[in-house]
Amino acid sequence: MTPPARRGRKRVAAGGLDVDALLDDPATRIVVCCGSGGVGKTTTAAALGVRAAERGRRVVVLTIDPARRLAQALGIEQLDNTPREVTGLSGAGRLDAMMLDMKRTFDEIVEGHSTPDKAAQILENPFYQALSSSFAGTQEYMAMEKLGQLRSQADRDGTWDLVVVDTPPSRSALDFLDAPQRLGSFLDGRFIRLLTAPAKAGGRAYLKVFAGGVNLVTSTLTKVLGASMLTDVQTFVAALDTMFGGFRERADRTYELLKAPGTAFLVVAAPERDALREAAYFVDRLASEGMPLAGLVLNRVHASGANLSSARALSGAETLAEQKGHGLTEQLLRVHADRVRVAEREAAMAERFTGAHPDVPVVRVAARASDVHDLDGLRQIGADLAGR
Repeated sequence: MTPPARRGRKRVAAGGLDVDALLDDPATRIVVCCGSGGVGKTTTAAALGVRAAERGRRVVVLTIDPARRLAQALGIEQLDNTPREVTGLSGAGRLDAMMLDMKRTFDEIVEGHSTPDKAAQILENPFYQALSSSFAGTQEYMAMEKLGQLRSQADRDGTWDLVVVDTPPSRSALDFLDAPQRLGSFLDGRFIRLLTAPAKAGGRAYLKVFAGGVNLVTSTLTKVLGASMLTDVQTFVAALDTMFGGFRERADRTYELLKAPGTAFLVVAAPERDALREAAYFVDRLASEGMPLAGLVLNRVHASGANLSSARALSGAETLAEQKGHGLTEQLLRVHADRVRVAEREAAMAERFTGAHPDVPVVRVAARASDVHDLDGLRQIGADLAGR
């Protein structure tokens, strides 16, 4: 099957987001799906990957903590830190999928930027093991690292021409943009430098350093962290010294990549107050940072499915209740009234968002009765995203 002709980028169609034009444009190299947790970012990213691949792109989707059913929907038994090809697609494109393993990604950074002996020393350090597994912001930072790695590989060997990223399920959608800087600042900041100072000074200079204010700081830290923990931290940062600066530099490079013309952010939100508030914060932040926003995906939208208002349906149900003998029809009208009320409430919340952000293109994806379990389900969501 011949892939469709590439069209110029056209983000807006009939007041909405033209997803197919975005995916078809060869200038689009990175699509970032972002938003608060639980709004369907991972499924949206997978559906975009399937649609783009079946339209002729060579795509890799980086997912964050996907449900097992999503791996099954992609036809892959297990997603891990290695891109694996998705089979069963139509068209001339290709789709690979992977799941971020933040510790393995951190280990790869250590192994790639230090000698084997130094890497072994770092990897075995208890403080590093805690940092790489559970330190606040590590997952977001490693997502950025992996994105940079995938884009570099795509530029180097042409394996992919599009990277689709599902951002971590953070407490705040803004954590994805902020965490790399926070972690980079921590790893090459004043606090860590202070801890490495004694080890660097050595001999009498070592004693001299500790004789002053550093001794007071260290004794305080010992009380807070414990002597063993402080030793682990000092050993870790001393071993990591050759890598200082690299964390911030790579984060800065990836951050600039996110601002480049070939990147498109899709903010994903459910038609709920908190999710749309988070989406509004993210839209404003992207604008303030000069990052390329493609539009909003309003996910899991309910429609009434009929031209009967909730008030009329409820009135009809009350009339039938008085007449008796029409129990089934009465219940159906009440269910319909509830559904219409949900749809009306969602529409009102969406209108508040679009009223505050009239220049942001929006595409709506219908709510489904069940989760996605196969490629056809992802294709249907992709069709919704494309307005088909």
